[in-house]
Amino acid sequence: MASWKDKFKYSVPVHLSATNWDNTQHRRSIAASLVQGVYVLEEDRQHNRKGHYALAPPWWSSFNFQSQPQVLIDDSDSSIFGAIYKFESPLNTSSCKYVLAFRGTVIKWSTIKQDIKLDLHYVFSQHKLQNSSRVAKALRVVKILVDQVGAANVWLAGHSLGSLIALLVGRNMVKMGFLLETYLFNPPFSSLSIPLELLIKNKILKFGARLIGDVIRAGLSLGLIGHQASQVDNPFIKLSGWTPYLFVNPKDPICSQYVAYFEQRKAMVSIGASTVGNMGTQVSVMSIVASRSLATEPYHLLPTAYLVTNLNKTKTKKSHKLSQWWSESFTGELELHNF
Repeated sequence: MASWKDKFKYSVPVHLSATNWDNTQHRRSIAASLVQGVYVLEEDRQHNRKGHYALAPPWWSSFNFQSQPQVLIDDSDSSIFGAIYKFESPLNTSSCKYVLAFRGTVIKWSTIKQDIKLDLHYVFSQHKLQNSSRVAKALRVVKILVDQVGAANVWLAGHSLGSLIALLVGRNMVKMGFLLETYLFNPPFSSLSIPLELLIKNKILKFGARLIGDVIRAGLSLGLIGHQASQVDNPFIKLSGWTPYLFVNPKDPICSQYVAYFEQRKAMVSIGASTVGNMGTQVSVMSIVASRSLATEPYHLLPTAYLVTNLNKTKTKKSHKLSQWWSESFTGELELHNF
């Protein structure tokens, strides 16, 4: 029996019946719905639901995307991990022509082995995920589309593991000179440490602990920059023109550290230590320890982003759910963080 969450009519609120592409909340909800469409496409595949039995189509056709998207198949387990949606509307109301969406981990027998393997790669060895077949396949498709229709007409979206794929593809496109509008839902922050918010409640002690961490990372950053010819060659600096949307729930331990990451940068500026803060923000101790090299690029760190924080009271067990981002009752805070 199909899960209720796969059924569009029971999951997506009525407020999206009239789409306004100039409304950032509508764009967020639609991007999340397209990502959910990838999850349901994979569920349809696993349960052999075809034709009028398939539950995935309403997740994109309701927003005037083509009736059947092109799917991206994992080479190892033949699962659907992504989809290419083409916008088709006589009114031409959208600023994008294509959206590439990527699902996260699916806890099912046929997919869990490969999905968890990629999750572990991201935590312990980020370059392995960067060099994975999923990222390579997604990057090839994006490059073709950008060449055909231009970067302004191609968007990226992903949830959890899928947001990592979208993030890596987006970073690679920046290096080629293309800035793609990107929606990252619950993007994992690569760290084995427990968020300070769960250990330290006192704001002064918390800031002090983060300050020490910034000083340590700033020292490591000096070593990293020493390996490069100049700041112009610094990949972190090159990313500063790209501004993806990061959708984060503070209760979600997988992505909550992004809130602390950007808050600490602001705090360092407020005490006149922006140089140390900017240097520390470029380095991940976890990435260096895992690779044993200062030259390791921390793929999860971003110089510039729109941080969207969910302000709703959410139980921890539901804080990683994709559905929170299209909910009609969603209350959030958007803040632009520039480097």
